[in-house]
Amino acid sequence: DGHSHVLASTIPNCMPYDPTFAHEVAVILHDGLKRMVEQQEDVFYYITLMNENFSHPGLQAGQEAGILKGMYRLKISGKTASNRVQLMGSGTILREVIAAAELLEQEWDIAADIWSAPSFTLLARDGQDAERWNMLNPTKTPRLAYVTQQLTDSAGPIIAATDYMRTYAEQIRAFMPAGRSYKVLGTDGFGRSDTRAKLREFFEVNRYFVVIAALKSLVDAGSLDKAIVAKAIQKYGIQADKPNPVTL
Repeated sequence: DGHSHVLASTIPNCMPYDPTFAHEVAVILHDGLKRMVEQQEDVFYYITLMNENFSHPGLQAGQEAGILKGMYRLKISGKTASNRVQLMGSGTILREVIAAAELLEQEWDIAADIWSAPSFTLLARDGQDAERWNMLNPTKTPRLAYVTQQLTDSAGPIIAATDYMRTYAEQIRAFMPAGRSYKVLGTDGFGRSDTRAKLREFFEVNRYFVVIAALKSLVDAGSLDKAIVAKAIQKYGIQADKPNPVTL
């Protein structure tokens, strides 16, 4: 159902989330109960969950607001490197993003900050609301979208990967900081695989494709030699001539 979050984005009073960790789910459920039951607000929540076993980092102080708004910085890379990228992900694919960050740092000497984005839709709505306010209040200090505020002080290209169609994460492209590239990976097409690992490989959203996207973005920025991307494609056994999954 790579389209379900795209469909959810079309319902104004639907609060859609694609969390990865238990602490994100807890914060979202608490907010939902407060708004729907206590405050009797006319909203409902759509939350996609997974059934994979993995360790959870636990809630850190100050993360609650970011979770509800749609994104927060999960980890700042401590690596000292000449190149840096910003990796975003949600749900099951955030774990592939985390693995990609490790590969970038260990194998390609690139620092990678990690952002958890439980709701690209809510980020987009916030940005659209800021645009509307700026249009109707031209003499006042312009408002910045929340996603713009969060990414402005970061460095390097921005790469987002989800378990949904590219359209889902593409919603926030308009709110990227000026001059920053934004690459989106998604599950467009009809997936036909016998394991989750093969399905993510088919859709080109696994850790290796996140690494390739990050390296290519650095090449496009003039910060890396394109031969590095070719080397990575060969190293990870990626078939450059494989059909585009959306055509299958």
